Amino acid sequence: MAGLLNDTDLPQRIGYITRVQSFSACHRLHSMALSDEDNKKIFGKCNNPNGHGHNYKVEVTVQGKIDRKTGMVMNLTDLKQYIEEAIMIPLDHKNLDKDVPYFADVVSTTENLAVFIWDSLAKLLPPNVLYEIKVHETDKNIVVYRGE
Repeated sequence: MAGLLNDTDLPQRIGYITRVQSFSACHRLHSMALSDEDNKKIFGKCNNPNGHGHNYKVEVTVQGKIDRKTGMVMNLTDLKQYIEEAIMIPLDHKNLDKDVPYFADVVSTTENLAVFIWDSLAKLLPPNVLYEIKVHETDKNIVVYRGE
């Protein structure tokens, strides 16, 4: 039939999927590059030698072409497994500073936590799929990282 479009004539659509995951962890904000006095001034109560905890909420957003056959950017079951490997196993119910080797020399700020999560997921996901990591440390403190 003349005039009918086939799949190759349709524009390629880009979609974004966000999956939310929560985990609990503790940490102490302390930089080995600073004196104890400077750490106390900069980090305040978050520099408590015994640390403190958070119930973090992480939003993982991926992007990609919406597959014409499946209608998906990515299978959510696969994304859930990547999040389990990159976030839940290494971070949930852990002391970030003592249990996660990355933070042995990196201050465990939420900014650096977002970078850690990005790098961990980027190793598992197909190239150029990861779009954004958003970490809610509290209801009022949120960090966004896009691999820049």
